[in-house]
Amino acid sequence: MTEETTGLVLEHLRHIRSRIDVIDDRLTAVERRLAVIEGHIASLVLGQTGHNSEIDRMKIRLDRIERRLELTE
Repeated sequence: MTEETTGLVLEHLRHIRSRIDVIDDRLTAVERRLAVIEGHIASLVLGQTGHNSEIDRMKIRLDRIERRLELTE
């Protein structure tokens, strides 16, 4: 290889390396954002589970009240 060709190859490799660094930084940012989104989804699921449990307890109490008042069909 001539010195000119070597210089051209090195220039292209530097450019490729700089683009890879930019892509790596962006990927890291996307991974952080995804982790935050996953955390929010987990919180929503836990909240929904809590609401379902509360609704189930209310149904049990309502059934008991209806039985005591003899309102059941």
